[in-house]
Amino acid sequence: MSESLARPPENAVLAGKLREYADLLSHQNADGFSVAAYRRAADVVAGLAEGIHAILERRGRAGLIALPGIGRSTASDLAEMISTGRWSKLERLRGALEPEKLFQTIPGIGPALAARLTDELHVETLEGLEVASFDGRLQGVEGFGPRRTEMVRAALAERLGKPRLWQMRQMVARPPVSLLLDVDREYRQKAISGDLRRIAPKRFNPNGTAWLPILHTRRESWEFTALYSNTRLAHELGRTADWVIIYYSTDSSPEGQCTVVTETRGPQTGRRVVRGREIECLALGSSDTSVLERASA
Repeated sequence: MSESLARPPENAVLAGKLREYADLLSHQNADGFSVAAYRRAADVVAGLAEGIHAILERRGRAGLIALPGIGRSTASDLAEMISTGRWSKLERLRGALEPEKLFQTIPGIGPALAARLTDELHVETLEGLEVASFDGRLQGVEGFGPRRTEMVRAALAERLGKPRLWQMRQMVARPPVSLLLDVDREYRQKAISGDLRRIAPKRFNPNGTAWLPILHTRRESWEFTALYSNTRLAHELGRTADWVIIYYSTDSSPEGQCTVVTETRGPQTGRRVVRGREIECLALGSSDTSVLERASA
């Protein structure tokens, strides 16, 4: 049997998804560094003699991170693909992401609770849900008391590989609000001017219109993806052209996300603020004079 035939078939499937993600990043005008990193990871996965599932089962995410070209973020991506058969980040770029259905695969989370997660926390991935379960945000959602939160943590640990305590501490690392507001400003300006690729989200889009602009950009060591909010609540309140969801990660940290909105009350009325970090935005003291501009999505 040749060496290529002896390699685990699952690795070829995973590598194919990593390459598709890199291709979509390239098509959506992401920087070459990110594209090259995912293509390099795909080559590593395709060339392994041992299956990714076996490595994850034997050594957890730490075993994946130990592989050349596989960082903390990519290890979590692979764990999600293995445990669920889906990859939220790839579905996001395809416009096919349906986080409510994904969260309902977690024991104890039904349709109502899954909807609250997307509406109130704006989390869309299993990793994002895991971060929220440790940083206190999940407990702030009605229906998620200490017992249910522990159940969610246990289910996610089984699916994604049990995280270590130092990894949990890393999960609270966030970019400065100045970087987030700068990404928000770039996104809205380019969305208004028509300079961004648009995707056709599956949710709340019965005609399949490519209306949702997407931005990939880098600041310092952070990689960012920004899109207008495509949640049920954003559509109901008519805020899809105001609420901006920003996803962020580094090579050594998991993906996090935040929501940037135009404040409608208090001392920061009319300014762009990062939800949950309003005090930091106030301390920053910068006013965005373009916040009243609206993009017609």
